[in-house]
Amino acid sequence: MSELIKITLTETLSALGGELLKPSEELLQLIEREKQYNAWFTPEKVLQAVQAIGKMLNDDDLEKWLPEDAGTVFTGKKIGLVLAGNIPMVGFHDVLCVLVSGHFALIKASANDSRLISYILKRLVLLEPAFANRYEFTERLANFDAVMATGSNNTSRYFEYYFGKVPNIIRKNRNSLALLSGFETEEQLQKLGHDIFDYFGLGCRSVSKILVPEDYDFGVLFRAIESFQPIINHHKYNNNYDYNKSVYLVNQAKHLDNGFLLLKQDEKIASPLAVLFYDFYTDLNDATQKLINQKEALQCLVSRMKVTDQVQIVDFGESQQPKLWDYADGVDTMAFLQSI
Repeated sequence: MSELIKITLTETLSALGGELLKPSEELLQLIEREKQYNAWFTPEKVLQAVQAIGKMLNDDDLEKWLPEDAGTVFTGKKIGLVLAGNIPMVGFHDVLCVLVSGHFALIKASANDSRLISYILKRLVLLEPAFANRYEFTERLANFDAVMATGSNNTSRYFEYYFGKVPNIIRKNRNSLALLSGFETEEQLQKLGHDIFDYFGLGCRSVSKILVPEDYDFGVLFRAIESFQPIINHHKYNNNYDYNKSVYLVNQAKHLDNGFLLLKQDEKIASPLAVLFYDFYTDLNDATQKLINQKEALQCLVSRMKVTDQVQIVDFGESQQPKLWDYADGVDTMAFLQSI
C-alpha cells in the first residue's frame, strides 16, 4: 500500500515539475509581475528559478529521494518555517520537505517571495487535494513543534533565542567558492559565469570567491565571461558596481576591472555585489586546508578537483541546480523532519 502511495506522490510531484518546466500563461504573468515587488526578481531570473525547481522534480530523483512512507501518514506536527527571500523560490524546498514528511507547514514567507510559493502550493493541491489542509501562511509563528529558519548571521542569534527550546535547524550566511586549476577550458569558465552571475550573485550557492594558483592568468577568465556583460544594464547591479569601484579607487585598493565585475584579493569568502574575491594557493594541500578552514561558511564548491569530502563539490555551471538531496548547509533536512 505504501509503495502505491509513494508512486502516486512521485507522479504528483513530477506532474508539478512538468508544469514548472513549461509554465502556463497564468504562471508566466505572475513571473512577469514579480519585478514590481522586488527589482532583483527580473522575469528572466524568476523563470530560471521556477524551471530549476521543475527540473528538480523529476521521476528518477523523486523515486530516489522520497521516503518509503512518504504521503502515507499525517503526523499533525507543526513545523514553523522562516523562509529567506534573497532569490526567487529559495524557500520552496523546505516547504516540500515538510509536506512529504507528513507534517504541517506553518510558513512565514519573505515579503519578497510569497506569491510564487503560494501559487505553486495551490497547483500542488489541485494535483493532490490531500495537501489542502497541510500548510498555512502566517505573519507570526506560534504553536509549533519544530522550526527551520533561514536568515543572516545577525538574525540567527534571534532565531536561536526564540526557537532554541524546540528541535530546530537555523541557517546563517553562506557563500560558495570555485577552485580553479588554471587548466580549465573556455567552456568550463563560461559555465562558471553562471555560478557567479545567476540571480545577480545574491544566492548562497552563488560563487563569491575563487581560489587560483599563484601564476593564474585572470585575462583568460575575463575573456570567457564576456557574454555576461549585459548584467551591468540592471540598475541595482550597476549601482553596486559603481559604488564598490569608487570605494576601491578612493582607497587605492588593488583590484581588477572588466567593466561589469571587480576582482579583489581578499581572505574572506563573502564579497560585495558586483565583486568577486580571489586568493592564491601554492599547491593542493594548501587549497584543501583553506577550504577546510572556511567550510562552515561554504555552501558548495565549484571545481573539477576532488580536494575534500567535507564540502559539497559541483561541476561548473551547476551551483544553482541543486538536487533534491543537496540540503542547505549540509544538514539533512529530511532526516531532521523524520526524527520529530
